[in-house]
Amino acid sequence: MRVRGLLERAVAEGVVPGLAFGLVRRGGEAFTLHLGLAQRVPEPEALTPRHLFDLASLTKPLFTLKEVLKAVEEGLLDLDDPLSQHLPELLWLKDHPLKGVSLRALLAHTSGLPAWEALYALGEGEALKQRLLQHPWPLGEPTYSDIGYMLLGLVLERVRGRPLAAFPLPQGFSFRPPRELAVATEACPWRGRVLKGEVHDENAYALGGAAGHAGLFGTLEGVLGELRAILEGTWLSPAAMEEMLRPHGDRLLSWERKRPGWWGGSLASERAFGHTGFTGVAVLVEPERGYAWALLTNAVHPTRHRPSLHPLRRAVGNSVAAEVGP
Repeated sequence: MRVRGLLERAVAEGVVPGLAFGLVRRGGEAFTLHLGLAQRVPEPEALTPRHLFDLASLTKPLFTLKEVLKAVEEGLLDLDDPLSQHLPELLWLKDHPLKGVSLRALLAHTSGLPAWEALYALGEGEALKQRLLQHPWPLGEPTYSDIGYMLLGLVLERVRGRPLAAFPLPQGFSFRPPRELAVATEACPWRGRVLKGEVHDENAYALGGAAGHAGLFGTLEGVLGELRAILEGTWLSPAAMEEMLRPHGDRLLSWERKRPGWWGGSLASERAFGHTGFTGVAVLVEPERGYAWALLTNAVHPTRHRPSLHPLRRAVGNSVAAEVGP
């Protein structure tokens, strides 16, 4: 594929230390490619198909969205349930609009919750979960929100009666990957070490390593398996898939839709959707054209202070769209 040249150049020019790229077609074969390094420092380590990437915010659609919709299918949740129905201790001394925010609004990032806060500086573990529940979060204009997905993670733990790290996962995924098979991320100033096999996101780490917004690790093969299931309509029930694909502004539930200047490229179809993650990962699904691709990188290794990956992602998206065709 012509995309190979783009990716080989990105590694050779140091845009990313290493990458895994894969393309799947509905009912067809997959194309995969692994290039560069799983780790630059302290010693170079070649990237292999067995390596698991820190999927960062891909946790939101590939884990949290899927698990919420599975719980809806089983009658444990409804998308229009207010948050307080499942977290009754939420702001228990205050009459706050957050209590009435629906699970749907959290999934679609329409709740008005803030995007992010340095919660990891306030505590860890169960104490931090209680801080998350008792903080009087301000509600403003709708924005992409990690906070909303942290709360969804707590809802899932409550209805399943187990921590997120104990949820069963498809083959190729883990919340606790073996260190020797994990792709390195940042030389973290806060933790004082190169992160390998532990989640890069500080808030997810403080919450125990697995959270609704981040914490999932995956191989390229595992991610492509999920994308193929989405393409073929077997990821969830037909009713749940239909609900997932219902537009909510410039988003679906969890997923981003194509819009002007989108990272997925201008040649993506109008029904294309996808998601990115801070560590340097991205997936894109073309339901009408019948293909999907994943680009997994360790762009934050050894530092997060690097140029945007949007130009590379746009180039990949346009190259694939042009070659695969309508």
